[in-house]
Amino acid sequence: MEKFGKSQPVTRVEDARFLTGHGRYIDDIAPQDALFAYVLRAPVAHGTITQLDIDEARTAPGVHLVLSAADLAEAGITQGMPATVVDNIDGSKGAAPRRPLLAEGRVRFVGEPVALIVAESLAEARDAAELVMLDIDDLPAHMDLAAEGAPLHEEAPDNRAFEWGMGDEAAVEDALARAAHVVRMELVDNRVISNPMEPRGAFAQVEDGRLHIAVNGQGVWGTKRNASKILGLPADDIRVTTPDVGGGFGTKAPDYPETFLVAIAARMLERPVRWMSERGEAMMSDNAGRDLVHELTMGFDADHRITAYRVDTMCNLGAYNSALAQPIQTVLFSKVLMGTYDVQAAYMHVEGIYTNTCQVDAYRGAGRPEAIYALERLMDRAARELGTDVWELHRRNFIPRDSFPYVTATGETYDVGDFRRVLDRAEAECDRAGFAARRHESAARGKLRGMGLCYYIESILGNPTETARVAFHADGTVSIYVGTQSNGQGHETVYAQFLSDQTGIPRECIRVVQGDSDKIARGGGTGGSRSVTTQNTATLATVDKMVAAFIHYLAEKMGVAPDDLSFDDETFRAPGSNMTPTLLEAAGMARADGREDLLVHEETDTLPGRSYPNGAHVAEVEVDPETGAVTLERYTVVDDFGNLINPLLVEGQVHGGVVQGVGQALSERVVYDEDGQLLTASFMDYAMPRAGDVPMFSFATEPVPSTANVMGMKGCGEAGTVGAMAATANAVADALWERGVRQADMPFTPHRVWTMLNDAMAPVD
Repeated sequence: MEKFGKSQPVTRVEDARFLTGHGRYIDDIAPQDALFAYVLRAPVAHGTITQLDIDEARTAPGVHLVLSAADLAEAGITQGMPATVVDNIDGSKGAAPRRPLLAEGRVRFVGEPVALIVAESLAEARDAAELVMLDIDDLPAHMDLAAEGAPLHEEAPDNRAFEWGMGDEAAVEDALARAAHVVRMELVDNRVISNPMEPRGAFAQVEDGRLHIAVNGQGVWGTKRNASKILGLPADDIRVTTPDVGGGFGTKAPDYPETFLVAIAARMLERPVRWMSERGEAMMSDNAGRDLVHELTMGFDADHRITAYRVDTMCNLGAYNSALAQPIQTVLFSKVLMGTYDVQAAYMHVEGIYTNTCQVDAYRGAGRPEAIYALERLMDRAARELGTDVWELHRRNFIPRDSFPYVTATGETYDVGDFRRVLDRAEAECDRAGFAARRHESAARGKLRGMGLCYYIESILGNPTETARVAFHADGTVSIYVGTQSNGQGHETVYAQFLSDQTGIPRECIRVVQGDSDKIARGGGTGGSRSVTTQNTATLATVDKMVAAFIHYLAEKMGVAPDDLSFDDETFRAPGSNMTPTLLEAAGMARADGREDLLVHEETDTLPGRSYPNGAHVAEVEVDPETGAVTLERYTVVDDFGNLINPLLVEGQVHGGVVQGVGQALSERVVYDEDGQLLTASFMDYAMPRAGDVPMFSFATEPVPSTANVMGMKGCGEAGTVGAMAATANAVADALWERGVRQADMPFTPHRVWTMLNDAMAPVD
């Protein structure tokens, strides 16, 4: 077998459990005697709390506890929610206003938690919430990205949270001044809600004097650290677990107030307490994604080579800093600012603005889809204004294959790449040569047809360090304990498959254990497409340590020197010995000999560098000019993910990511009114993509193995979304261009497209 995996398309073993209703989700496993928590939320976007009377609610039937901010303070809970800030251009820190667990004297967005009610049943908790006397004096709602307006926080009197920059602004401005051509474009990246199939939830209980918090998040160790800080408990007194998770997409990576509120209630009542969000509640209070406005500028020389690129961004943070909101649209965006192009003159300027809306944080790709969307929309616009072919414009500006490793304008070191090869494959796979005939056929039916290209590159983010532990059990099975957290990706399959490939242990004998801070001491969780690359690197290190330990043990049994004993990924062998034990057989011998030290092996490893998956997405749409309806007719993806462990799972990840990107491009958009009321708070108003909205995908890979990890892998979890937004949007822009539409922003709903077409045809005074 190959050393680093058989690359077999193994179907997901966990699916049988999920599809037959045997998944263990947070609402399935809460203790039977748990009390129910209900969160009373702010009904207005901005105002001063003039009355919060909870006395009547406390005496309502079935109620055990009602908590307000004052009650938390009285209990010594004074810490707010944690968040990371960035450095301003002048060297100061970005604003860090306090975000309380429950509103303290003022509410700042519709859906902000104001009180927690805990009762015997959810119905009783809801009924008690109706008895809370809550009066709020309205304040003006600040809803746009102009910094001026009603201030939300003393720390940001102009509502500007930060002003951040990267690059040599003077050099870029000089290059733009000398450019033969300058292309400019304004661009909106609309706000979206991720809407995982399973909403957020948590329960907490005290077990043997320790606090156990169960939450359906994307990793347990961050929650453990934050719980220790917020609750004032030693970390050793806290256990955090995560069961099966029905979708995360970055939205479930940060912590939320409700997790800690149920923990506080459980400690106060010495009873288990559970909370589960409803869909409308989630749409109000889950961190949103995207929500940026760009001014983009790109310079070209006479040969259409890019000479400079400038991005000026206003990003909406919502009412408070979420955990990673400030870094996402600055540091993370900058990782792929210049994409796959050989340009060193680049400058990025970002202002983060507070508004009376829900927080914005990570959503599939977290900064990198935003960066590639801006860059590839501008490349498409540039090709039109320069009168050149967009495919050739890409090729002319690609980083040459012999220039790797390549240090980008923002300091990233791309280890490998062959972008021309991938693009050539995509051109063939999408049948670009046949597009003219398809466009003609559409025109004959009165339809507009467009093709859109996006060439993306991703930077795999998150903690580069991960831990794996392998334990042999008396029944002949093996457990691998991992520090990442599946929320639908198929980790149970791919981790067992990889360990089996490296050890010869049958896959059916391997159980993947995740999501328990007591069972593995540390881990980085899941996010930034890090999971398989970092986790399997740690697994390799653990296997190496395990094999070395067994070699010394078996050498004596086999009567050979340790240096003569080898392991071929299935059995131990040595010249002169007819013994060829497998790892399972070796573990059985060790157990019989009382060598418990050989039955558990753990190792931590750190990746030496990031990997950079990349690829070409090609979308083809048809537009009905009479109605504005957009139909996605064809979609082609050619990716470079390096070496693959399980191609079937990779393709599934790409399909899911593409649909999320297409959803944002064609239908999804969060809308608030001028007073901060959420108008898209249900699936009646917020248009999620359906299976019928997308065609069958064409998917292929052109691997260029990474040198940043021993397996040559590149993460794939978010890549589909990174490429899909611009490919789809560029296809619509291509269809509309011949009708005079020049400014085309997502989402391309029928009404918006119809309006674009009619505005373009309207006579100019």
